[in-house]
Amino acid sequence: MRAISGRIRNRFGRTWAEGNAITLLENGQAYFPALEAAIDGASREVLLQTYIFASDATGRRIADALMRAAGRGVAVRLLVDGFGGRAFMRDLRDRLVCAGAEVLVFRRELRVLPIRRQRLRRMHCKVAVIDGQAAFVGGINIVDDFDAEAPGHPRYDYAVRIEGRLLESILGMSRRLWRQVAWASLRRRMRGQSGAEASARSAGDVRAAFLMRDNLRHRNDIENAYLDAIARASGEILIANAYFFPGRRFRHALLDAAARGVKVTLLLQGVADHPVMQYATRALYPLFLDKGIRIFEYRRSVLHAKVAVIDGHWATVGSSNIDPFSLLMAREANVAVDDAGFAVTLAASLRAAIQEGAEELCREDWAKLPRMRRVLCWLAYQAVRFATGVAGYSDYVRGNADAGK
Repeated sequence: MRAISGRIRNRFGRTWAEGNAITLLENGQAYFPALEAAIDGASREVLLQTYIFASDATGRRIADALMRAAGRGVAVRLLVDGFGGRAFMRDLRDRLVCAGAEVLVFRRELRVLPIRRQRLRRMHCKVAVIDGQAAFVGGINIVDDFDAEAPGHPRYDYAVRIEGRLLESILGMSRRLWRQVAWASLRRRMRGQSGAEASARSAGDVRAAFLMRDNLRHRNDIENAYLDAIARASGEILIANAYFFPGRRFRHALLDAAARGVKVTLLLQGVADHPVMQYATRALYPLFLDKGIRIFEYRRSVLHAKVAVIDGHWATVGSSNIDPFSLLMAREANVAVDDAGFAVTLAASLRAAIQEGAEELCREDWAKLPRMRRVLCWLAYQAVRFATGVAGYSDYVRGNADAGK
């Protein structure tokens, strides 16, 4: 699997960093206490970017930690998305600003504007950098772990805590995005003390890369990293993804892998928080099942994860779904890890989720569905495909003539 690492380095430049310690955090139950403790331990700077910052108990908990940090003189810089952070701006923003935190909004949502591609270009990444010494990257928003769709079990998701030399890339991206939004908001200077320097010391022996997606220089970095690893897979591909609507290149990569004997397993949503997307995804099931790809639906709670493990060595954790909105429009952030120990840990967690909370689908299950259910899946597939085409990305989904049959 070192061949995968070398190829990613060639394609994306010097993105791999040696000397990291990376801890897997499963669900908000592990993530929020770790994030809160890191904020409470900050002495110079907290940079936090999130798509959703809810005004629920979890949102207030993290907001209180940010206010405590600002109160002791830490430079707190919070960037929230204009769509996902609407509740935050209504209920919590003024409290943080009064406490001394700096708050910026990425693409403020203006309802008077017509629907257009620009409105779909959200900041979907979830990244925190504390004093340049530790970072968090993943798919977990600042929102309560438990929701109405599946009471009793937490929303299923992952993040990682990172220490080591990868901090330079993560902090650099976070600062650049902050400056861009500040410039667009006519707020060109950072208030408060200067930002902390990124750690240059080795913290472990894990090799990792920070992958981002934007609409400038890094449009395809995350998708290409996936495709590179899938193309080189020889044993097993295990993907867990909340909103799974792969484009032509990604579909063909998975089908080619299955054709050469790679064991391909997909863990997808069984409890939907966006039913149209779930129905559109299900329209693709026959295409994959006919080629021997195993599909499991997680039904214990809402699956929100965006992770993968390939050949027991390459893994990724982040915010990017495998759908046109993440891979073509939104700002996303993933960490790729080239380490057997980490990959084994993540794979074991996914297999436990499959065993304890998922149900396998087969071709016969699709055939037994009522005709109206299959029609609804086909209509949802066409709706998502149409929306993608309206956004200017019709090539992304082209080539699915057999979907839904």
